[in-house]
Amino acid sequence: MVLLHVKRGDESQFLLQASGNTELEELTVQVTRVYNARLKVQRICSEMEELAEHGVFLPPNMQGLTDDQIEELKLRDEWGEKCVPSGGAVFRKDDIGRRNGHAPNEKMKQVLKKTVEEAKAIISKKHVEAGVCVTMEMVKDALDQLRGATMIVYPMGLPPYDPIRMELEDKEDLSGTQAALSVIEESEAQLWWAAKELRRTKKLSDYVGRNEKTKIIVKIQQRLEEEDDDTCLSSPWADSSALKRHFHGVKDIKWRPR
Repeated sequence: MVLLHVKRGDESQFLLQASGNTELEELTVQVTRVYNARLKVQRICSEMEELAEHGVFLPPNMQGLTDDQIEELKLRDEWGEKCVPSGGAVFRKDDIGRRNGHAPNEKMKQVLKKTVEEAKAIISKKHVEAGVCVTMEMVKDALDQLRGATMIVYPMGLPPYDPIRMELEDKEDLSGTQAALSVIEESEAQLWWAAKELRRTKKLSDYVGRNEKTKIIVKIQQRLEEEDDDTCLSSPWADSSALKRHFHGVKDIKWRPR
């Protein structure tokens, strides 16, 4: 099996194995799914840490308001009244005003915290140094653990607008958020190796040969709108200063961000 060290830019992400006979259409989708699923785990872990500290999400029309404003507008957190953590709640105010402050007790808090740490360990970038490959099954296991911990602490479930529930139900809306910039659409994903795009119409062996013990570094990126003769400028390996020296004196070169 060919060992792929997947990077985004210069940052290591994970290791993945694939047969040299694998179609690059299939491989590109596989790499992208693992990459995006790891991001999902990271987003859920971040929100679950907040859930452990400050309870469930407030309704969108109550977020950021003071207690006086909520009272004046006669707003009511109906889901918050239903979604009570096991063992009762402990009040810890959310200064940001996103969550209702009715946090789980210490025992339930630790259930969430421990599960978050275990999920992070499953998708950790440290696996690259350890030579451990990450599979989609491993990432799904991390998601299942996070889902299970949520059900233990909140047996009545979470509000439908809580980002943890939305992520677990694949209903998240990341539009306009910083997190959206990291996600790569499967249909728009590109894999690059040694300054060459691994085109989806070919097989992995067309680029790396038939040696199944090969290890390569591949970089994943979102496809850029470009002309075919401009491909070198979009490569994640491209060094803009070197390219500028190469094209010195040529007018109308449009430099694109990586």
